[in-house]
Amino acid sequence: MTAAVAASKVLPPAAIDFIARAFEKMGLPTSDSRRIGELMVAADLAGNDAHGIFRLVPYAARIEAGGVNKTPKIKVAKTGPGTAMIDGDNGMGHLVVDLAVKTAVSLAKDTGIAWVGMHHSNHAGAAGIYAALAAEQGMVGMYAAVASANHMAAWGSMEPTLGTNPIAIAVPCGDRPPIVLDIATTVTSYGNIKNHQLQGKPLEEGWMVSKVDGSPITDPARAGEGVLLPIGGYKGSGLNLIIGLLAGTLNGAYFGKNVVDFTAEPGTATNTGQFFMALDVSRFRQMEAFADDANSALDDIRASKPIPGQGPVRLPGDERARRETERSQSGITVPGPLVTQLDALADRLGIDKLDRLA
Repeated sequence: MTAAVAASKVLPPAAIDFIARAFEKMGLPTSDSRRIGELMVAADLAGNDAHGIFRLVPYAARIEAGGVNKTPKIKVAKTGPGTAMIDGDNGMGHLVVDLAVKTAVSLAKDTGIAWVGMHHSNHAGAAGIYAALAAEQGMVGMYAAVASANHMAAWGSMEPTLGTNPIAIAVPCGDRPPIVLDIATTVTSYGNIKNHQLQGKPLEEGWMVSKVDGSPITDPARAGEGVLLPIGGYKGSGLNLIIGLLAGTLNGAYFGKNVVDFTAEPGTATNTGQFFMALDVSRFRQMEAFADDANSALDDIRASKPIPGQGPVRLPGDERARRETERSQSGITVPGPLVTQLDALADRLGIDKLDRLA
């Protein structure tokens, strides 16, 4: 029996370099490969462990199966003073959404607010990293997407006709880290389910129920038998639906039963839909004044009395900022099973293995 591989620490530059080399070897342009690597590792640094380097192997499977255009001609069509549509030409979603952020921020500098829709895109990883890019430039950023597989049933249904449909909103706070709300509209993301499968960790009760009788599923090996539950019951189901209409249908992208499962059908184009909104804070208040008032209010909330035994009150983005600092210095933890997958990918591609810390 082969001995289990231990988890390893990887410094962010090494992770970016490995991802970039892998994509370049698969035929993506050098600059695109590195940018995708930067955005994937940004997810790891923020604590979105199911959306960073963890995704490299399944992305490679789609590229190798012909499901993704390695050299897309991504096109931006300005449709109004503060609106635009982006045709991703079936390129990697990270590149499409990154361009959408740049486009929205540029438009919002002129108009105060901008909305950019996307179609013929692909899975783009963690939503919060894109929202935070706008916050770095003094703008509120909002990003949402139709998930790349249907794993959730609408409220009152047992049939998976909806995805995890994430949404992220980042609010700048001056020289302090932004508030970043980054959530799936299911209780957990399906990427987290896959991460638990990879490591053989049980699922938490309340994440997933059987498609047949609604009983809880906690065995990760049985994930295919279940559906994810929405956050907040019917409220989360409704929010999920609205995201699907605005990110998918509004943009001529897939939503509902025509969504392609990007893992089960690696050779099929997904026509993933997304949108990005940028709002210029300076159109309402000077950034310094807004940040002072926002941080004062947020600090009051952080200082409020916590539930006994549950520690200090944390706000969206607090843990993210702490993780980014810690992981930048000490490295990103890569679980043993993932190390094995990445080593196998390196061997198959003929590139050097991931440079891990001793």
